[in-house]
Amino acid sequence: MLAIKRQAMASATQILLRPHFLAALTTAASARAYHTKLCKSSDEAIKGIKSGDKLLIGGFGLCGIPENLLKAIARRKDIQQLTAVSNNAGTADYGLGTLLQSRQIKRMMSSYVGENKEFARQYLGGELEVELIPQGTIAERIRCGGAGIPGFYTLTGVGTQVETGGIPIKYVKGSSNIEIASEPRESKIFNGRKYIMEEGITGDYALVKAWKGDELGNLVFKYAANNFNGPMATAGKITIAEVEEIVPVGELKPDEIHIQGIHVHRILKGEKYEKRIEKLTLRRSDSEEQQLSPAMKQRIHIIKRAAREFKNGMYVNLGIGMPVLASNYIDPGITVHLQSENGILGMGPFPTADEVDADLVNAGKESVTVLPGGTCFSSDVSFGMIRGNRLDMTILGGMQVSQRGDLSNWVVPGKIIKGMGGAMDLVAAPNSRVVVTMTHNAKDGSPKILKENTLPLTGTKCVDRIITDKCVFDVIPGKGLLLRELSYGNTVEEIKAATGCAFEIASDVAETY
Repeated sequence: MLAIKRQAMASATQILLRPHFLAALTTAASARAYHTKLCKSSDEAIKGIKSGDKLLIGGFGLCGIPENLLKAIARRKDIQQLTAVSNNAGTADYGLGTLLQSRQIKRMMSSYVGENKEFARQYLGGELEVELIPQGTIAERIRCGGAGIPGFYTLTGVGTQVETGGIPIKYVKGSSNIEIASEPRESKIFNGRKYIMEEGITGDYALVKAWKGDELGNLVFKYAANNFNGPMATAGKITIAEVEEIVPVGELKPDEIHIQGIHVHRILKGEKYEKRIEKLTLRRSDSEEQQLSPAMKQRIHIIKRAAREFKNGMYVNLGIGMPVLASNYIDPGITVHLQSENGILGMGPFPTADEVDADLVNAGKESVTVLPGGTCFSSDVSFGMIRGNRLDMTILGGMQVSQRGDLSNWVVPGKIIKGMGGAMDLVAAPNSRVVVTMTHNAKDGSPKILKENTLPLTGTKCVDRIITDKCVFDVIPGKGLLLRELSYGNTVEEIKAATGCAFEIASDVAETY
């Protein structure tokens, strides 16, 4: 009996291995009928979206935005009073900014909106409701919403207006008075530290953009265009994905798919892609640096000193603005792994003209490169690294720092509205060293280093070192500031006159940069 079974199995194996039989199986698989999620156009894809809906809109700045779907909504003037959940607000004339121009948005839930002047005008003028949320918090709120988790506790925002409430959501029209303000957060102590609770976010529709997709809705993102597209694709009651290329089912390898088709309800090939780069930034030669404005030279002077903080093997986040320049001044003899919160680890310097890729931008929306061995991922994964204490150091810009190390760097109430971005998350990570780079004094000559901050806080007792154009201070817990270094041409007496609080002086203080 055993011999008969073995003979039967051998015969079956021979049949299965015959070329014509394998070809027949392949043909049958390729001819399989799939329930199609394909839409013929962006106008067809957005059918069902109505006034009052909450939209989750992927992208970071202009990188990876669903530009065709946004244009389709802009053509539908009957769709009004939308709530838009998006990390940024686009620019005045592109992306989500077009829906602001057409007054189709009632409320924005965002992290950083700094460059959109129309957004700021509507918000400060009482025409637009804005719920500002730390970037890592909004990413995690969306991830939790998609995973069916109603809420979570975080260190981010503890000790700031995020915890206490009072951040203006809507101003009274024609007035600086606040009509709607943010609510206080519930708090709880874990292992001796205070955490605040945040709720998950879901939407009626999620509009996302991917590089490739198939008829089943499986999606693959390119480089840093994953950003908020990944978590948002999971958190919409109906998720609509536009892609640059529709590929046959089976062409995407199972282990390279970023978003599984179970999350995607409609998919289309985008009609036209501009893929604008918000801040095209190219690498400068030494001769070009000499031709820069005095203000830019001052920034580079500060950041070259900040680059000395790097140690071999460090994992470091560079904040937007001045800090990100440090990537161009790393000692070539050491390895530093730069992390950008929009989803890059192993970020390189600014590109040459030939290296520019619209899907590779940093947290400041500037064009960048990725070094060999670098990786890209979604925003929720990025902030998991930050909250999980994987970073050795963060370098941030600042508006004010107190003698205790309190940091303010995200808003001037009633005047400048940028949003907190990822700064609150970065300074809340308990074991990450925080270095602040900024000019020592404001344009009017007033000190930025103070006894007490006068601007809303980004974080409390979070700064370890301050590097300015004049000197370097260390923040000594429980004691205050210690003057460590002087910039060439500055004296201790001049530092005292330019600083808004008392400080101690290191015995070996000297001019070092």
